[in-house]
Amino acid sequence: MSTNEKSTVYIQTPLGIAEITGDENGISIISITDEGEISSEIPAVLQEAVAQFRDYFEAKRTDFTFKMNPQGTEFQQKVWQALREIPFGKTMSYLDLSKKLGDVKAIRAVASANGKNPLWIVVPCHRVIGTDGSLTGYAGGLWRKKWLLEHENPTSQQSLF
Repeated sequence: MSTNEKSTVYIQTPLGIAEITGDENGISIISITDEGEISSEIPAVLQEAVAQFRDYFEAKRTDFTFKMNPQGTEFQQKVWQALREIPFGKTMSYLDLSKKLGDVKAIRAVASANGKNPLWIVVPCHRVIGTDGSLTGYAGGLWRKKWLLEHENPTSQQSLF
């Protein structure tokens, strides 16, 4: 296999079918869908990512260490890196994320970059909530965001709705 040939695998998760795409340079896309054919074989280049993803859903892992290669603008990369720094089981508002990135006025741009996150769960955009604590928009559906936050913080008694 040449270095730039991408491989894709489809695995079952509690939230639907995850599509994981990558090559020798790292994983470039992880997305969630409601339909698709589960892969019978996992390409070697994707095996570590699949193993870590399964561990996450089995509550055996709180972070991801496989090689990542998300494609985006310099600003998007900066936002995605800041998202990866939100600790497991914690949340942050869009406003706080904008402040952390050094520009409170960039809140819309930060929200936009958050929405374009190509690495579902791994870059934890689900940990970003509204300033008032509301779940706000989530590309995977708010029910998935709620599930992920509860999965990461099962001791939390407060309801998000």
